[in-house]
Amino acid sequence: MTKRRDFLFAVGAGAPLILGATDKGGARKPVVGSGDHVFEVTHDWGRLPADIKYGNTHGVCEDSQGHIYIHHTVNAASESSDAMVIFDHKGKFIKSWGPDFKGGAHGLLIRKEGSQEFLYLCDIKRGLVVKTTLAGEHVLTLGYPDESNAYQPNPDGSKKKYSPTNLAVAPNGDIYVGDGYGSSYVNVYTPEGKFVKTFGGKGSAPGQLDCPHGIVLDTRGSQPILMVADRANHRIQTFDLDGQHLSFIDGTNLPCTFAFNERGETVVPDLGARVTLMDAQNRVIEHLGDDSSVNDWNKLRTEDRSAFRPGKFVCPHGGCFDRHGNIFIVEWVEVGRVSKLRRV
Repeated sequence: MTKRRDFLFAVGAGAPLILGATDKGGARKPVVGSGDHVFEVTHDWGRLPADIKYGNTHGVCEDSQGHIYIHHTVNAASESSDAMVIFDHKGKFIKSWGPDFKGGAHGLLIRKEGSQEFLYLCDIKRGLVVKTTLAGEHVLTLGYPDESNAYQPNPDGSKKKYSPTNLAVAPNGDIYVGDGYGSSYVNVYTPEGKFVKTFGGKGSAPGQLDCPHGIVLDTRGSQPILMVADRANHRIQTFDLDGQHLSFIDGTNLPCTFAFNERGETVVPDLGARVTLMDAQNRVIEHLGDDSSVNDWNKLRTEDRSAFRPGKFVCPHGGCFDRHGNIFIVEWVEVGRVSKLRRV
């Protein structure tokens, strides 16, 4: 059609597209990607109420109604202490809850169990994994893994460091918790919270981990496996459900988390200023919004949002696909940032 409202201009075959759409202020929205993977970017998506100010935006997911959940640490200037914020698919604020996660909000997973959906949340400040209803009612809490031989006290009687960053749930309901900011193990529990085993541990050899920051259940193959964002080792590592090493996946620098879409593609928030998109065979398609070569992202993340470059990422930390194939990215920046990448 020649009478399209949005004007697309391509420079060479497969080159990035420039979209003539504008935001409410009249500024042209940036576009990232190329070929079949082009996205219009809306930064600071979602209309927050005046009493909520984001801290570090760490987790994002979508429920079956198309509602978007944002898990953030809460800014010091925020009147509300609620760490969970929920929007409809258009970005209209619905409600918030979770003041008990203030300062610790981190990993976030949504899972349908029977006819009900549940959220699984990691709290890095208190060292907890909590399962809740969508309304925030606590169902299960997992604390320090005292039962594990790997976490027995040090010779001086002190506890080994434990700070769970993310988790995955197997088809049978077993819970796999990545101790990303602690001792670099993965701890496994039954659906009821009974300790099963520990695997991993700090190192760079196959099967060892250094900051298992993100973990996800990958059901794209004939058998479910675990993908782990082995962040400080600058790699993705896969395991079977018994914790045995399977393979390494290249293409990311500082992988944080994972999400899959219906096409079998994976979005990987890559902390060093880019979002990596992979195909069903784990080959890199694009590094979206890549600013890794020019910005000092670890310094920029503490700046005011006016310093953030449109169409470029600072510190991508969490991500998900929505039902329409759009991508939501949340970033580890002190003032928080939620971006929607609308597929065009």
